[in-house]
Parts: sequence; C-alpha cells; structure tokens
Amino acid sequence: MPDTPLAPVIHGNVPGSFARNVLAERHPALIEKVRAAFPYGPEQHRALDALLRNTADGVIEPLGEEAHDRERWDAWGSEWFGRSWFDAPFLWSESYFYRQLLDAVGYFAPGPWQGIDPFRPFKQAELATPETDAELAAVDRLASATLAERERGLLLGALWGNRADLGFRVTADGDEPGADTQLVADDSDAFWAALPQGGEATVSLVADNAGRELLADLLLVDHLLAHGRAARVIVQVKPYPYYVSDAMTADVVDCVRRLTGPGGAAAEAGGRIWAAMGDGRLVVRAHPFSCAPLPYTDMPDDLRAEFAATTLTVLKGDLNYRRLVGDRLWEPTTSFAERTTYWPTPVVALRTLKCDVITGIAPSTRDALDAAEPHQKWRVSGAHALVQARM
Repeated sequence: MPDTPLAPVIHGNVPGSFARNVLAERHPALIEKVRAAFPYGPEQHRALDALLRNTADGVIEPLGEEAHDRERWDAWGSEWFGRSWFDAPFLWSESYFYRQLLDAVGYFAPGPWQGIDPFRPFKQAELATPETDAELAAVDRLASATLAERERGLLLGALWGNRADLGFRVTADGDEPGADTQLVADDSDAFWAALPQGGEATVSLVADNAGRELLADLLLVDHLLAHGRAARVIVQVKPYPYYVSDAMTADVVDCVRRLTGPGGAAAEAGGRIWAAMGDGRLVVRAHPFSCAPLPYTDMPDDLRAEFAATTLTVLKGDLNYRRLVGDRLWEPTTSFAERTTYWPTPVVALRTLKCDVITGIAPSTRDALDAAEPHQKWRVSGAHALVQARM
C-alpha cells in the first residue's frame, strides 16, 4: 500500500452508524429469516437462539475444536475473541457472523444439513421473479442495438446488479434516464479500452451476488467472449455460503440454466456460456480467501499469482470494494488509484453504493452529493453507483 495517512477503520460501536445498524438490526433479522426458510430441527433452533443472544449481548467466541477451519480463523483474528462484536473491525465481525451462522445450521458438520445453503431459498426466489423474466426478455431488445449501445447496456446491467433493468433499457433513442446520471464515477471507457477486440485477454471477474446480479454478470462475460474482447474469463466465487446472497459455483450453474430457459437472445447467451465452460474459456474458481475477513492487501501468494496471470481484474459489489481499498472511513476524494497500486493487474471496480466506504470521487461530485443528501446518506442509499479503473 502507498505511504499515505490511513482513515479510521470502521467499527460497529458508533451509535447511529451503518455498521452498528447491520450488527444490531440486520443480523438478528437475518437469523430469523434463515430460521423460517427451512424446517430445521431442535438442535439448529437452539444454536440459532444462542447466536442471536451472543451477537446482541455476548462476546466473540472461537470456533469449536472440531471446526475444519479453526486454525485459519484463529490466524485471521484471534485477538478479537472475548471482545464485543461491536468493538471488532466491522469487516471482521460481519464476516465472522456468517461463519458462525453456518455453524448454527450445521452446514459443515456431518449430518442431514451438511452442505445445505441456508440462503438458497432467497437466491432461488429472486431468479423466479417477474422482474427477472422482464430483464431476460429485454436482452432481445438489447441485441438489436448498436454494438456501443449493447456494450454500455451490458456493463450497466452488471454494475447495478439487482437493478439491472436500468442497464438493459439503454436503447438507441436514449430516453431511459437513471443508469448514467446516477454514476458518481465512470471509467467505462478505460474498461473497454483495456479489452480491445481480437486480443487474447484473460479477465478475472470477482463475483458478488447470486440471482439477478449474477445473470447480468454472465451476460457481460458472454459478450466479452463472443465478441473477442476476452479469450478467457475466470469467475471467482465463494467456496461456501456467505453474506446472504454471495455467489457460489452452484449459483453459477443455476443462473446458466435460468438463461437457457426462456428462449431468445438470453437462451442463446446461456448456450454459449455452457459451451465456454465446457471448453475452458470460462472457468469458475473458489479460493478460501474469498471468505476471509481481511483486505485484499493480505491475500495469499497463490491467489496473488492467479490474479497476476490475468490481463484485467473486475471486482463486483460493496464487499469486494471494501476489501480492495480497505474498510475505512476514507475521505471520498482519496485516490482510488493510490489505494489499489498493490493489485497485480489493472483493476476495475463495479459497485452500487450501499456502505460507507468510498474513494476516487471528484470534489465537485462530493459537494453536490453532500448537498443533496445530508449526513452523506448517498454513501449507503443504493441510489448511486460507480465504475472505477486503475490501469
């Protein structure tokens, strides 16, 4: 990392903060949603009750002696054991909550619930919505647009994730407002310039959410491969359930199948993706560090070497952004390029703003956002997004 002053690490012990709201309100609500999603037995209910009490009033406890990854989590942050969930760094405590939730429902333990994704019902429900049907149908309209319009629409679709319809509605008449005007930074031209047609680029895409967002990501991947923008794409997913909707290999498969179902341009894209996975042009990876409660500056050598062997890395979503630049309360005008100099390739971040972390915003943009949304609510409202590149 560059030798510049660091901003404060985000913790959940600040009253009224976004981080405290997540720990104090969102996590208990999520426990109840997970409880209701499956007919768990008494053992799982007791464990969920204990986790609910512990996160509210208890202290962080180590994993059990039998946990397969206890040594790894001890190395990642044993200094936080015995302390309040609110006093540990937010990135660490939020990540560890999800690991403890998997313990509570028996995801790793031998038994009938081993390997059952507690978030799968939520992911499946999103794929089955009328909004998803409409977005896949919109791929037909996008296919008839000019190449430049199509590429703009696909990139905006991947950017906005579960608001992907904003991207797919970019049409030749340009009468669809919103997707462009809500960008607080836009280095889209740099993204496309890094991937000239006919090149031999290998793109590493670090995925974020499953469901509709992953559908949009795969449609962008299909375009890169089908139009010679990339010769190979590596999609990095999570090795186990994480942060409610983070994508795993099973979610990639579900999304490819969902694409092939409705017919039309979406089904054609799904067929090409299926074939690309079969011949190795599209590869899925799931490195354990993708579930680490640490910034990417701490990535292990094998993962760094894997990224270094690619032409360009694209990181999706808030969590990857927090890990990319550091989960700190940066001044919004802090240089994105300086915060990412350690990354072994050119890097592009695509995210909707739903957390406090932000860098690389022009002073005039910051001032306008602050004036429009007091107390910097624009950082977490989800109404804005960015495409940031360091080439």
